[in-house]
Amino acid sequence: MSKLIGKIAATEKNPTTIDEFHFWTDTNLILNPFDVVKVSHINGSYTYGVIQEIFHITDSTGYLNNYISSDFGDANIQPNTLRIGMNYVKAKFCYNDKSIYIPVQNDAQVFLATQDEIEAALGLKDVKNPIICGYLEMYSNTDNIDDKVKLPVKLNSEFLIGPEGAHLNISGISGLAAKTSYAMFLLKSIQDRAIQEDENIAFVFLNVKGKDLLSIDEQPTQYENQKYKNIQKEYKDLGLDTEPFKNVKYFYPYDRNNEGTYGKEILEDQLRCNKAEKYKFIYEQDKENLDLLFSNIDDPNQTMDSIINCIMSGQDGFNNCQSWEDFLEHVQSKCEAGSNNRDKEITVSSWRKFKRIVTKYLKNGTSANLFANRLVHEDSEIRLEDAIKRIKKHEIYVVDIAKQEEDMQAFVFGNVMRAIYNLKLGDYEKENPPRIVIFIDELNKYASKDVPKTSPILRQIIDIAERGRSLGIVLFAAEQFRSAIHDRVSGNCSTHAYGRTNSIEVSKKDYSFVPKVYQNMMTRLKQGEYVIQNPMFNSLLSVKFPEPIYRQHK
Repeated sequence: MSKLIGKIAATEKNPTTIDEFHFWTDTNLILNPFDVVKVSHINGSYTYGVIQEIFHITDSTGYLNNYISSDFGDANIQPNTLRIGMNYVKAKFCYNDKSIYIPVQNDAQVFLATQDEIEAALGLKDVKNPIICGYLEMYSNTDNIDDKVKLPVKLNSEFLIGPEGAHLNISGISGLAAKTSYAMFLLKSIQDRAIQEDENIAFVFLNVKGKDLLSIDEQPTQYENQKYKNIQKEYKDLGLDTEPFKNVKYFYPYDRNNEGTYGKEILEDQLRCNKAEKYKFIYEQDKENLDLLFSNIDDPNQTMDSIINCIMSGQDGFNNCQSWEDFLEHVQSKCEAGSNNRDKEITVSSWRKFKRIVTKYLKNGTSANLFANRLVHEDSEIRLEDAIKRIKKHEIYVVDIAKQEEDMQAFVFGNVMRAIYNLKLGDYEKENPPRIVIFIDELNKYASKDVPKTSPILRQIIDIAERGRSLGIVLFAAEQFRSAIHDRVSGNCSTHAYGRTNSIEVSKKDYSFVPKVYQNMMTRLKQGEYVIQNPMFNSLLSVKFPEPIYRQHK
């Protein structure tokens, strides 16, 4: 039976409305923002609200009265007469069990809600195609253990990975927000369901930091034995598999001595187990992706674009180039004073700028090893585009780009996105999974408001955000500050997860819809806590999730 905790207070200055109401409650009762309460309403119905603010008031008319009643400022004095005080709570309406949407009445009784009632109030009951996205804890600070509620949060997969809605954006400050951990928890939940229900979904992850995602199919070694057992129990309680990711294949930048990755030792073991391959970019097939090297280069006059079009179409002698070396030599010939350039709109200075940029990656540094004329060991080397073509249901491809320079990371990421996009458009005439989920951290590098509008990667991301749902391409992305992401990208994400952030960030207009108390809570969230927004939920939800259940390299 629900516990009675107070009554509705409707005053002249603060009436109840169809959106919110206030109620008084015992000063010793500990409630929290995001807790759900139940209110008796007309026709035997019940209205449910989510707590936003909690206040304490007394009969004192001002601070001076309090000061005088303590013998003019003696903090050790106990007043002869205690002031009358109470707690009152502001709650936002979220549900009525008989669809009655008029304000609740003064003196209506207010109760704690049961687990079933909380699920109904928040839109978590009888969820179709459920995917676990964390769990809720309600009334966690109440004295009576029977009042506490812990329940899994289930999200309709059609509103996360399509076809009804798609794309996830995760934000939070570096380190404390655990963005990658939450993304991997959700992705594991999706793969578990896909395997159980035999759904045809595949995954591509970009590893952008150290060795973060290079052992996601291995048992964790980072925990004490008892802690690992507790984490396994958390996964089991949520109905999830307690094993790491399955069907994982790793792709590393080609380097003869394996120096192009932070996971050199890991790579050597995975090569022996046939779980890894090294990727290269071959001139004949990959020259058409050269524009991706210029994703962060301002090109207001589109001279770089004109050069790239010239190369792709094989004009001005580029049709005779057979290798990256031939290509660089021909570019060099265009940079010489008095060279015979057929396209008079492309100046020698433009060719020289182009040469400086491509030479930096094709000839210098570790990235030069990625640009080759052929695959030497076809059992362990591959083009990324060819790898994407063969992806099958339930498989996870992890593409390592962590040790590459920022522009080279963008090139590889753009290459992967373009290959997936072409695959879903049917360019390769091969069967492919109906849905492919891409996960990328540090989205701000590729889709921030500061990225040049001419960036081919930004255009690709926007296209996926706007059209990907219908094509079966789903973007899971993470970044430190949501407000920095291009509006057309963040605006097309159906689900948003907010981790711990700072007060400057939550003051931006992107958070204007979030109640002030929730904004303040976002600056104090702990690791393992996120605020989730999805169109299927009747309110913002504060969820928790367990630590990763795969091997991490600290």
